[in-house]
Amino acid sequence: MTVNNQMQIVNVDFVKQANGALVYRLIDQHGPISRIQVSEMSGLAAASVTKITRNLLRFGLIKEVAQQESTGGRRAISIVAEREKFANLLIRLGRTTVTIAVMDLTTHILFKQKYQLKTDQSLEGLERYLITLIRQTLSSLQRPDLHIIACGITVPGFVDQDNNTIRYMPQFNLEKPWKLAEKIRQQVNIPVFIGHDVRALALAEFYFGKTRDTSDSILLRIHRGVAAGIIFNKTVLSGSKSNLGEIGHTQVDPLGKRCKCGNFGCLETIVSNQAIEDSVRQLLQQGHQSEWVSLQQFDLAAICHGVNQGDPLLVELFQKLGRHIGQVLAVCSNLLNPEKIILSGEITQAQKVLFPAIERTLRATALPHFVENTMLEASELAHDDVIGAFALIKRALWNGELLIQLLDESVD
Repeated sequence: MTVNNQMQIVNVDFVKQANGALVYRLIDQHGPISRIQVSEMSGLAAASVTKITRNLLRFGLIKEVAQQESTGGRRAISIVAEREKFANLLIRLGRTTVTIAVMDLTTHILFKQKYQLKTDQSLEGLERYLITLIRQTLSSLQRPDLHIIACGITVPGFVDQDNNTIRYMPQFNLEKPWKLAEKIRQQVNIPVFIGHDVRALALAEFYFGKTRDTSDSILLRIHRGVAAGIIFNKTVLSGSKSNLGEIGHTQVDPLGKRCKCGNFGCLETIVSNQAIEDSVRQLLQQGHQSEWVSLQQFDLAAICHGVNQGDPLLVELFQKLGRHIGQVLAVCSNLLNPEKIILSGEITQAQKVLFPAIERTLRATALPHFVENTMLEASELAHDDVIGAFALIKRALWNGELLIQLLDESVD
């Protein structure tokens, strides 16, 4: 076969994938919709739309519903995406726990369970444990009409999206890329998509949350660590080295605590959940008084409650945290000029004190024109531990990567 013929085949396959993805996405977003409307919105010929929808109907990803009102001539039949008969296996693999869930295409949770991981578990042992949990989960589903179409996995490490492998995990010294997705696919025989947890969460916010109406946004996730997911021109940025967005390791206090990265005074050493709890404990040990927390109870939920009740000690602490967060977000805003900044994590429970402090610093230190219309909001995504894994699958449906595999499967 000549090079030109090979290129022609590749181009045909690419066009097939792109057109199929476009039609499905329009139906998913705008259904009930007629084939004529899909043709008009997509710019594809009516015959092409008919052929694509025929394949989608054959697999069951779309279905016909009531006919539309006639505007003259034959009434058009509407089509919608079928969401309740298809589901996905979702895995959030953390440092100490793993959460496994099954979610249908309406984002309704059918199963969800968190499991503890052994601290001394080997990589091979973890693989075996995950496979066992996956098999138990799938066998527990009593829905013969339910079709599991894909698996999504998110991790707090560096992911090579091109090769669908994990390059770094905090609890393991990986000598070579971890082919976890490939191992799981071999065991359960469904496509597997893997991604960085915070970038996947930013994608979920773009699909289902508060950045749906924007092109450029930043999601700052504050939990055990601090990281950002960046949407630029409606695309998640990942970078060629797969480690973009680690703004938690931006230095904000040169005389601060030593960070796990080796530097001193990183943002993560000040505003992560553990760092906040450590700060409150130290203040109490020094003799500072608080009505709402004590040395017996100073978890983040109690701290945020005290902030909301106006506790002077805790309010002052959160105003300081807000200034540090605003300082880093100002740099990000000067670089990326986002339309929205979304904060995610338990710290947002105290947003009525925290957010004004962030905004004051942001507007005082960033370019005024870049932040004058930038909105700062708290994430309200449900199931934020696994919704990012679902977003990876949603993207694969909408860009055709998963869709073409499913349609090829239906032909086989």
